[in-house]
Amino acid sequence: MRQMTREEYLRVPYVLVVESVAKPGGEWLRRASYPELRGAQAEAESVIEAMDAADDLRAKIILDHLDRGVPVPVPRPPL
Repeated sequence: MRQMTREEYLRVPYVLVVESVAKPGGEWLRRASYPELRGAQAEAESVIEAMDAADDLRAKIILDHLDRGVPVPVPRPPL
């Protein structure tokens, strides 16, 4: 079986979950996360900012795993 390239790992379509969460004091934030990729979660006032930050973390985590030789979860093939 052929080894996936870095670009292919970055094209894996992970599930993105977005939700509103209440913080102490009544403040609401948006949380975006990739539950299939541990640590890829971000919160922000706007849903777009949370999604962008979570996506940046997704790429950083994948590349960091590859650089360290740690297996990257691949729940489905790259697009």
